[in-house]
Amino acid sequence: MIKNIRNIACLSLALFLIVSRAAAQDENLKPDIRRALYHDYVDRQQTIALASDGQSDKKLVISKNDDINFLVTDALTRRIDELQYRFEKDSVYPHPIKVRYIRGLEEILKNLNADTSRSRMAALHLPAVLDAYEACIAKDMDNLPIDGLVNKLPYPVALPLIRSGAFDLNVSIRTCRQILIRKYCGLYPDEVFITLRQNPDLPFADSLIKVAAYRYPMSLYDYAAANNGLSNRIRKIDDPLIQTITRMAMSGGSGQLYFPFLDNIINGKITQQDVDQVKNDPEQYYKLLVKTRISYVERAMRKDTTYGFHALASMLKKKATEAFINVINGLHDQPDAVRFKVIQQLNAEELYYLSVLSDGEIYTSSYVKGVYPLMMSKVNNRPDSLLMLVKFDKFRKFIKMAAGYNTLSDFLGSFPDHQDAQTLMTAFVNGLENGEGLEDGVDVADSYASITETNKVVADDMIANVRLNYRKNFNLNNKRGTVIYDLLYKLFLSADTANKIDLSKELGIPPVYTMGYKNLADDSSRVIQQVFFYGDEDQDGQLSFINFMAMFRNRNDWSITENDYWVTIKSLKGRPVWIFANKPKYGDNDPDEEAQDKLVEYLAKNNLHPSVVIHRGHSYHLKSTLDKMSPSAEIVVLGSCGGYNNLNDVLSISADAHIISSKQVGTKTVNEPILEAINSSLLEGRDIDWIGMWQQLAIRFSKNAAAKEKFDDYIPPYKNLGAIFIKGYKIAMSKQQGYLSKTN
Repeated sequence: MIKNIRNIACLSLALFLIVSRAAAQDENLKPDIRRALYHDYVDRQQTIALASDGQSDKKLVISKNDDINFLVTDALTRRIDELQYRFEKDSVYPHPIKVRYIRGLEEILKNLNADTSRSRMAALHLPAVLDAYEACIAKDMDNLPIDGLVNKLPYPVALPLIRSGAFDLNVSIRTCRQILIRKYCGLYPDEVFITLRQNPDLPFADSLIKVAAYRYPMSLYDYAAANNGLSNRIRKIDDPLIQTITRMAMSGGSGQLYFPFLDNIINGKITQQDVDQVKNDPEQYYKLLVKTRISYVERAMRKDTTYGFHALASMLKKKATEAFINVINGLHDQPDAVRFKVIQQLNAEELYYLSVLSDGEIYTSSYVKGVYPLMMSKVNNRPDSLLMLVKFDKFRKFIKMAAGYNTLSDFLGSFPDHQDAQTLMTAFVNGLENGEGLEDGVDVADSYASITETNKVVADDMIANVRLNYRKNFNLNNKRGTVIYDLLYKLFLSADTANKIDLSKELGIPPVYTMGYKNLADDSSRVIQQVFFYGDEDQDGQLSFINFMAMFRNRNDWSITENDYWVTIKSLKGRPVWIFANKPKYGDNDPDEEAQDKLVEYLAKNNLHPSVVIHRGHSYHLKSTLDKMSPSAEIVVLGSCGGYNNLNDVLSISADAHIISSKQVGTKTVNEPILEAINSSLLEGRDIDWIGMWQQLAIRFSKNAAAKEKFDDYIPPYKNLGAIFIKGYKIAMSKQQGYLSKTN
């Protein structure tokens, strides 16, 4: 401790002497009047930089490390002042060069001050930048090229150097700028094409295009389809992947339909003509997508690289949703023979992908009455055969959905050998530390609540496997794995109320069982709600709006005003609750978006920040809602849009949001009572108790079997284990000192 104090004291003394010396030198500078203004510009940037840490002193603190702060402050004060003094007083520099080098210092400091990020990387690199600046000046004064020096520098050091303008007359400045672009593209390969669009004539452009093409083939497609210098250069490159993508891009509008088959087309396993034969037939095109997906998965198991895999996944989901899921969902009030006619010709594999690609979108009845039983019948109720056919692709997603729709016990019970079912569920829990995303972990978390209600034996085995995996990852010092399995263990225990697990305390996250009134009310004690409606061709959205407004019309405790774009609903009794809902509009030029944009603009202009956001529309409208959702949202009601990607997107906008979602089509029978219960608490200024509210709602719906069935598909925030898992994971992984656990 005494040693540390001495070190700090020495650093402080040294810093004081440096600043004092720099100040004295600054007083003795007395520049030529022709250059005085340029020195003032440098001094001004120094002052701005020193004050950027919020302290009006003579040192810059950007780190907890005193040595770093010392070196950066030294560079910012003493070294800059010494360079100013040298440029001004040394007769070796003629006036124009003095001006250029002094102004170069100003530009270097401007670059530093422009970096307001928490990392302050520009400031951290200042000592190295000044070292390089002096080295380049020595070369420049002898009329020698500086590109050799620049080529050895890291990009954050080279950037302010070349942008300073000090070396604009150097014989190698053109080469230096090209080096800078190459270094930038090396650091940010996803920016290669947009960079080359502005610089298509770089001598090394072809090499960059080839590297980027294999990493980002879809981006290559977009740029190859353009009509500019970069697209012309792309088309001239003799490379099988680039030439194939170029032909797709120039195919007159069908390129996006070819792209999922990119790898097979390159390797001659299929031709664009083969795709042409099925591209206009939704069913046949979907079948080809599934066949290709399975072949790509099989190759991936052999560690064989396939190009266009992500494009295939995206198109497969798109076609599954458009051609089948939306159809059977939309016919939910029709007889089964009519409703499920569209999927009768699909084989088991194709039905399987309908399931795993429709998470958060397929209705319970669509799955339970249609897709699942038909799929199982096509494999003679042999789940082992089904999983072998699809190479176990997305099997965790399938198990999660089977658990959520209460078909998992049937699925596991259909295995001829019970040991195979146990092995599958062990694999379901194992290996979550591998990979980069969280989707598999969320699927395991989401599934447990359903499994523990329907299959206690499987649930107990899952907990045991989670503990084993935790210990394995803990012993291997795998932080990601340790965090994942510790979270799952606590989430699983919390599913049994007898364990009295407080997830907020255990996971270090905000409360999940209650939502505080103070969190929802703004500084004027108003709770602002925003409701997103959408006009539909079948009038579904318009009818939903009418049902919603019926909750407030002709009520003496609510006032309603409206304009062409939205309605404003305000409470007249109790605490102030203001609800803004755009009017659903259907027609050309997306009138829904216009109405929503007008409302968002109004809310922002009037400093109204929604803390409750409600999505009232089909799942395919959700992206539009999320694009406009305010980060101030604390409660988000999604309706039938509770899949992983949607949960993750919501939490990326508002990290602590409480999410209510449903596995079924939203219905006024359930929606309205939930909203009424929320508003009842808000009007009284009470915190929202989700457990108590859900218990009261369950009692209310128990008198109506049809309503009870629909209500059971709604997931309250405290049971949304996937969302809680995402929150807990982000907090745990952000901790600087590792993750402590009591699980072991």
